[in-house]
Amino acid sequence: MARPKQFDEDRAVDAAMRAFWTAGYEGTSTQDLCTATGLGRSSIYNTFSSKRDLFERALRRYMTEKNSGTFAVLDGPGSAKDKVHALFRQVIDAPDEDPLGCLVVNATVEMGPRDTEIAGLLKLDQERRANALTAMITAGQRAGELDKNRDATDLAQFVIAAIGGMRVAARGGAGKETLEGIAKTALSCL
Repeated sequence: MARPKQFDEDRAVDAAMRAFWTAGYEGTSTQDLCTATGLGRSSIYNTFSSKRDLFERALRRYMTEKNSGTFAVLDGPGSAKDKVHALFRQVIDAPDEDPLGCLVVNATVEMGPRDTEIAGLLKLDQERRANALTAMITAGQRAGELDKNRDATDLAQFVIAAIGGMRVAARGGAGKETLEGIAKTALSCL
């Protein structure tokens, strides 16, 4: 008879998410995952079947958490420009306890070209965010808040790229002042 699990699976996925976010897929060893989660190798492999499976679950968790903040801003009050500014502020004011950078950006670069399932997951996530941003930008253009002469889809992709670029810049050591400058410049393009 199998022994019952004696750990919180959600906490283990959260801990693994932070480990992968910090070091990437290849840079996170099984021992790193054991240290981060407090689990032994057998518990990790019995529960998650593989490092790849745990990575996918961690990536999904990251997407859910980050997207909930994004969609809360997009669905909330304020002008379209205020909403984009609030999305930039989420990067600028990221909690100190969060690893620098972005797990989605890291996974896109590291895993996207060689793992079709992860690439598909990343594509769906990007499309979901792009569609929501496009709808918000279109509404902002109709309200006269944003430049009507620019394609809403192109502007949405630009905002996504600016946010990703800001996260990469933060990981590279850019401080709040630099990130605020990037955000100000990006906002002026809308």
